[in-house]
Amino acid sequence: MNKTIFDKPGTMLYPLPAVMVSCGDTTKGNILTVSWTGTVNSEPPMVYISVRKSRYSHELITRTGEFAINLTTANLAFATDFCGVRSGRDIDKFEAMGLTAFGGIVVKCPLIKEAPVNLECKVVNTIELPSHDMFIADVVAVHADSELFNESGKLELEKAGLLCYSHGSYYSMLDESLGQFGYSVMKPKTKKRIQKNQR
Repeated sequence: MNKTIFDKPGTMLYPLPAVMVSCGDTTKGNILTVSWTGTVNSEPPMVYISVRKSRYSHELITRTGEFAINLTTANLAFATDFCGVRSGRDIDKFEAMGLTAFGGIVVKCPLIKEAPVNLECKVVNTIELPSHDMFIADVVAVHADSELFNESGKLELEKAGLLCYSHGSYYSMLDESLGQFGYSVMKPKTKKRIQKNQR
């Protein structure tokens, strides 16, 4: 297979989750769309977001030390894009996009009700980088839509129609399961039992 080498290296790690990060406080909340986000630790659960220093949300997160990651869906694609290209200095994005703010149980910033999953986050470290600052945070509370849980109480995120971002475009993700963790080394008896339980 032939390869094309880029003239200039870039961040070609795609696809990425497209999430709406809410921040601010009860008097003035804001939403920022972020695709540079991910998990950095499991115990305690920790995540990161990278935000340009010039963004209004950078100022809010630096001041309050908290934010919420709100997962997005195909139904939220328009709002996700809008919240990434308009500044909260000029507009109330909750009002403009008809999104519903609700209060968390730990953080003071608003969460987005229409998002299927909301992660309340408290900043524990900020790494200054040339174009962005990386906010590393503890996940201090998680909310998920009740209808995404099956009868056994398992969260089935594939039902949410989650959104991802790849090289300038938004896509639906989690459409088809190709296997579950460890399936490459699973014993035939275990595989058969799992398939039976999925029927």
